[in-house]
Amino acid sequence: MNTTLWTKNYIRLLVATIFGCIGGVVSNFALSFLVFDETNSIFASSIILAIQFIPGFIVPLILAPCMDRYSRKVFLVGGDIINGILYILAGIYLMNYPFHYIGYLFFSLFLAMISSADQLAYNSIYPNVIPKGMEEKGYSVSALLYPVLQVIMMPIAAFLMEYIGISWILLLQGILSILAAIIERKVDIKQVFYKDKEPFSFSLWYQDMKEVFDYLKNEEGLKRMFSYMAMTNGINVGYSPLFVAFFRRTPGLTSALYALFSVAEFIGRSIGGIFHYHVKIKKAKRFYFVYGVNQIYLLMDMCLLWIPYPWMLVNRGICGFLGIQSATTRQSTIQQYIPDHMRARVNAYLDICILLMGSIFTILIGIVGEYLNAQITITLCAVFMSVYYIKTIWIKRSEVKKVYETMIIE
Repeated sequence: MNTTLWTKNYIRLLVATIFGCIGGVVSNFALSFLVFDETNSIFASSIILAIQFIPGFIVPLILAPCMDRYSRKVFLVGGDIINGILYILAGIYLMNYPFHYIGYLFFSLFLAMISSADQLAYNSIYPNVIPKGMEEKGYSVSALLYPVLQVIMMPIAAFLMEYIGISWILLLQGILSILAAIIERKVDIKQVFYKDKEPFSFSLWYQDMKEVFDYLKNEEGLKRMFSYMAMTNGINVGYSPLFVAFFRRTPGLTSALYALFSVAEFIGRSIGGIFHYHVKIKKAKRFYFVYGVNQIYLLMDMCLLWIPYPWMLVNRGICGFLGIQSATTRQSTIQQYIPDHMRARVNAYLDICILLMGSIFTILIGIVGEYLNAQITITLCAVFMSVYYIKTIWIKRSEVKKVYETMIIE
């Protein structure tokens, strides 16, 4: 009997993801330029990004044990509904009142609380809708989905930002989030619950989280993968204000040209996604494949802003191809490796590490960006990450290889 990836549950969750991503791409693009235009400061933009990470330290710690003991779908659906309502209210506010920086800080903080819970639930649910042995294909599709929507929606976002305004864009995001929640309610998720559904208490929470840390103590390879993922994600988030400032301040460059970065990356990711969907990488070669891909990616970051604009697009295309190889292989491996009854809690640990590094590097890069130009700052960060990757992953490669070599591939 042939196993297919395209079950009803998988398709439904994919459609809901599409609705959420469409609104997210448009609203995030527009808001990033709104903040910079209002403040004209890289550091002020970095503060906005950094404050969004704060709930990520608290929400996963509190909710992860609950998501392993109770229905994760409730958190997913509820999160998208609340997220939709918040964006609708924000759109209505901007229709009637001017932008307020401090107010937007608090709005971002509250929205980040909901998004943190929603993302943790989604990451823990997604492996449950993928048939066994189809993880590589499933994560290839999800990794390709966002860049596809980026290339479609970011030019549209640039157009909408100019002609209909931020407020209507936020209303669109709110409506799409609610539609996503309606579809998610129909997804039938078979979750392996952790022990009994006991009433929540602090001692129970402590026991659940302690079990995760005890588990990770014996997982050196997994911890090192988490460490690198947290660092590289944190630095990449910190790049965002630098790119916005670079395209605003450099003669001949515009927000529309910045949006074309996503087009180039989409082309690379599309080719890479098709490649990864059809090509199976042997267990013995998976570690070396991912390691080489990541080092080349960092090399491309080092030279990105030093080359003419057309070559920047080529650079992003290559990075799109490389990025999807690394992310898909790594993510499918990790999610299959983690026991289902611990997945929400282990994912929460990873999310907290990523958010911690994201907040730290967003501030640090924002400060450095006030004194050094974007070209030098991004190059220095990429060099640092290349060295960190060698020390974290390559030196202890025997431990990391154990994680990659447990992957079941059909």
